[in-house]
Amino acid sequence: MSEKTYSNDEVQLVAFKLGKEEYGVSILHVQEIKRLTDITRVPYTPGFIKGVMNLRGSVLPVIDLKNRLGLFEEPYSEDTRIIIVKVDDISIGMIVDAVTEVLSIAPEHIEEPEAVVDGNGNNFISGVGNLDNRLIIMLNLNEIIGLTGETK
Repeated sequence: MSEKTYSNDEVQLVAFKLGKEEYGVSILHVQEIKRLTDITRVPYTPGFIKGVMNLRGSVLPVIDLKNRLGLFEEPYSEDTRIIIVKVDDISIGMIVDAVTEVLSIAPEHIEEPEAVVDGNGNNFISGVGNLDNRLIIMLNLNEIIGLTGETK
């Protein structure tokens, strides 16, 4: 496998699996990737919030990303990971089936969400990248975390 060079205008993503589909989030938001660890349940939270975890003395909420996106849930496996992301000074853990790689996609290979989702739109999707006939669903972390004015 040859070493890739990245240009400044390419979007770099951490790619991961949810079921059979491949998703990605901007590498700029990813703090770290951890193996599945102990998660403490918190009562009276939405179903997609699995609980909280201790990360070097900080307590972080952990969400099950498949549940948050309304996808079919499967049991966790040896490949299950928690991606720690940070958006607007808020850190959160997201449980995914497996982290695959870091990708770089040129902007001309990214379709806007309106092109792939009906008129109602799915605010969780920021675009779909096409990389060598692989479709990478790019996620809008602000919406997933709930930073866009939605109150719970």
